[in-house]
Amino acid sequence: MRFVPRFTDGQEFPCALGKIVCVGRNYADHARELDNPVPSEPLLFIKPSTSAVPLEQLLDAPFSRGDVHFETELALLIGKEVSNATSDEAERAVVGIGLALDLTLRDIQTRLKEKGHPWEIAKAFDGSCPLSSFLHLSQVPNWSALAFTLEIDGELRQHGEGADMLFPVAPLVAEMSRHFTLEPGDVVLTGTPAGVGPLPRGARLHFTLTGGLEVSTEVVD
Repeated sequence: MRFVPRFTDGQEFPCALGKIVCVGRNYADHARELDNPVPSEPLLFIKPSTSAVPLEQLLDAPFSRGDVHFETELALLIGKEVSNATSDEAERAVVGIGLALDLTLRDIQTRLKEKGHPWEIAKAFDGSCPLSSFLHLSQVPNWSALAFTLEIDGELRQHGEGADMLFPVAPLVAEMSRHFTLEPGDVVLTGTPAGVGPLPRGARLHFTLTGGLEVSTEVVD
């Protein structure tokens, strides 16, 4: 069954989920914590629609394949087609804001990077993008005032703010649209702040986003 994005008021988006366009290292502290250089331009990659699962359901991660790292990210729902967009056009294309986990098979990703190979099997596997419902734009402040958190078993593990992004929302979405036409139902992930690490088996996760979004879930032991 195709994943259909929803808003927090229960309204379904009229299109099924499309591609998920992501950016790596969009927070300087996260780049440094993994000993990666801070990028001078967005590092883009794509997850397919088959990677998405509801964030609210139990997280069944592929632990048999090595360490599974959590990366909490702001997620943007695209509401109209944009290509080669200006920042203003890109901003107007966003119709919802939510949260996502960019689950990463870190051991596999490290081996692939060492060989100069693509990362897809470490980033785009089935279930690698738990995705929340979306707040309508009327429920959130401006981009720079957005903040989100992840607590694991009651301990704060990640805190991100829109103001700390190396590539802010509007110009980031515009840059993505220069490489990939963004269509209704596509989702943009905007990068993760510092604090990533292995996803603990059996852990309870609690997410918050400015505007009133809260999601709790649990990792399968």
